[in-house]
Amino acid sequence: MTTNLSEQPTQRLLSDTRLNFWCAVATGSFVVLAAALALFQVLWSDRYVGLALKNRLRLIRMPPARGQIYDRKGLPLALNVMTFDIMGYPLDLQRDEVKQKLLGALQRARLPHDPEKLEQRIKNLYWAPYRAISLVSNLTMLQMTSLMEDPEFPEVLFPLPVWRRTYPAGPLASHVVGYVGEISEQELRSVETGENKSYIGGDVIGKSGVEKYYEDVLRGSIGERAVEVDARGRQRRTLNETMPGIGQDLTLTIDLSAQSYASDLMKDYNGVMVALDVNNGEVVVMWSNPSYDPNPLAWGVSGTEWAGLNLDSSRPLLNRAISGQYSPGSIFKAVTGYAALESGVADKNTSVHCSGVFRLGSNLYHCWRRGGHGRETFVRALRDSCDVYFYETSQMVGVKKYDEAGERFGLGRPLGIDLPGEASGLLPSPEWKRDVMHQSWFRGDSVNMSIGQGFVLLTPLQMASVYATIANGGIFYRPHVLKTAKVEGQPTGLRQEYLKLVKAGLRAVVAKGGTGHRAAVSGVEIAGKTGTVQHDHGKDHAVFAGYAPASKPRYAVVCFIEGGESGGRVAGPLVGRLLSFLLNGNGGTNER
Repeated sequence: MTTNLSEQPTQRLLSDTRLNFWCAVATGSFVVLAAALALFQVLWSDRYVGLALKNRLRLIRMPPARGQIYDRKGLPLALNVMTFDIMGYPLDLQRDEVKQKLLGALQRARLPHDPEKLEQRIKNLYWAPYRAISLVSNLTMLQMTSLMEDPEFPEVLFPLPVWRRTYPAGPLASHVVGYVGEISEQELRSVETGENKSYIGGDVIGKSGVEKYYEDVLRGSIGERAVEVDARGRQRRTLNETMPGIGQDLTLTIDLSAQSYASDLMKDYNGVMVALDVNNGEVVVMWSNPSYDPNPLAWGVSGTEWAGLNLDSSRPLLNRAISGQYSPGSIFKAVTGYAALESGVADKNTSVHCSGVFRLGSNLYHCWRRGGHGRETFVRALRDSCDVYFYETSQMVGVKKYDEAGERFGLGRPLGIDLPGEASGLLPSPEWKRDVMHQSWFRGDSVNMSIGQGFVLLTPLQMASVYATIANGGIFYRPHVLKTAKVEGQPTGLRQEYLKLVKAGLRAVVAKGGTGHRAAVSGVEIAGKTGTVQHDHGKDHAVFAGYAPASKPRYAVVCFIEGGESGGRVAGPLVGRLLSFLLNGNGGTNER
C-alpha cells in the first residue's frame, strides 16, 4: 500500500505536536517535583521532622518518691510503697483495638475495670499525644506480672513503677499528717508551679495536714524519660533521661505513743486533746475524735464513700483542734481574771459576795452553784469557779480590757500553726457586734464574756496556747508540728505579779476542795481550770485546761469533750492522766 506524498507533512506535524505535548508534560512534572522537593525538604523541613519525631518519640513522666514523715521518736507516720501503673500514649489509644485488648486482659486477670471510667480517664489525663498517661493504677507486682504475661495484652502499653503513700499509724495521726490524692481540676488551676514542680492531671498532691502544708518540701522534682518507638509503638531505645528528685523527709513534734494514749482516753467521747511544750510551742499531742483512716483516701475511694465521709454528722474529717471553734467556758476566766487585775479592778484582796445570782437591771445571771459561794477573793473565785465574782468585776473591767488581754494571749486571730485550715476564733467587740449583728454592745454581753460564754470563740489549740503562755511566764510561742521549725517566742508584756495570782488560783483549782480536784494525779503537780460550756442544742460541753509540773511547767494540755457535761468530773481526770503520761511515761492514778 502506497502513501500519498501530500499526506506526509500532515502526519509529521501531528507526531511533532504529540511529542511536544508529552515533553511539556514531562517538563512540567519535573518542575512540580522539584518545587515540592524544595518545599518539603527546605522550607517545611523542620515541620515534617517534628511530625516524624512525634510519631516515634515518646515521653514518660516519672513522679518522684515523696519525702517520708516520722514522729519525734522516729516512728513512721507516712511511708512509700512500690506499685505499678499501666501506661499508654494517646496516639496509640485512638485505636479501639488497644482499649478492647486492655479491658479483656483486665477481665482475665480479675481486676476491677469499667470501660466508661477508662474512657473518662483517658480524656481527663490527655494533654499531649506523645506523653504517656496512666490507665490503670495501684497494681501489685503479681497483678502487673499477670497482665504482662497475657498474650493478648497490647504491646504498645507498658508498666511504670510508681511510689504510693501509706500511713502506718492510720487514724491515730490522720488530722496532723493528712493524706495525698490525685490532683483535682480546681487544684490544677490554682496550684503554684515552679521549676520541676509543675503538675498535670493524674499527679498526686497533698490534700490536708502536713502533706498539704509542706507539699513543696515533700514532693521532690519530676523526672522524664524520652524513648524511641517503632511503627508498632514498642520501645526501642532511651534517648534521654532525667531522674526524679526525691522529696525531703520530715520529722514531726508529735509523740505517737502519747497520741495513742490520748485516743484511748477519748475513745468514748467526741472532742479534742491537745498537748503543747510550754517552752517552745511544739505540738506533742493533737487528737481529734472521731478520726478517719487516710489510707483508702490516698489510694482512691468511690464517690459514694467520699460523700459518706463528708455527710457524716460526726464530721470525722474535721480537725477539731484547729478548725473547731467553741465557747471556752470558765477556762477563759484566767484571761478575764488577768484583765481585772491589770485594769486595777481586782487584786488579791478584792472580795465579792456570791449569793448565787447577779442582778443587772431586770436580768438575773446565775452562778453555777445556785446557793452561792459566800465571800470570794480572787484566788478563791478561780478555785471555786465562782461566776458571780466575774459578773461583778465585768461591769468595771469592760469588753475593751478583755479584748486587750485576749489579744496579748494571741486570741482573735490564727496562731500560725504549720497546718492548713486553722480558724481564727473570735474576740467580740462592740464594733464587731455592730457590723455583723447590727446591734449595740450591752452590759450583759460583758457579763457573758467574763465567764467565756456569749460570743467569744476559741479553738482548742488557742485554749492550750493560753495556758502554755501562763505557764511559761508570759511568752507566746507559735505552735508548730515540724520538729525543725524555727522556735518563735514573743514576749506578751503580761505582768508577772498578776500572772502569779492567776497561777495561784489555777493551783488551787486542782487542790483539795477545788472544782478540778479530780484532775490531780499522784506524783504530778498540776495546775488548771475547769469549764462547763452551755450548749443550746444538746448536752453541755466539758473542758479542762492545765499544765504540769505546776512549779516548773513543761506541758500544757487541753481536753474539750462535746456533750461531756462537766469539765471537773469528765475532762479534768483525762488531762491529769495525759500530763502524767507525758512526764512519767504512764497515766498514773487520779486522786479522789
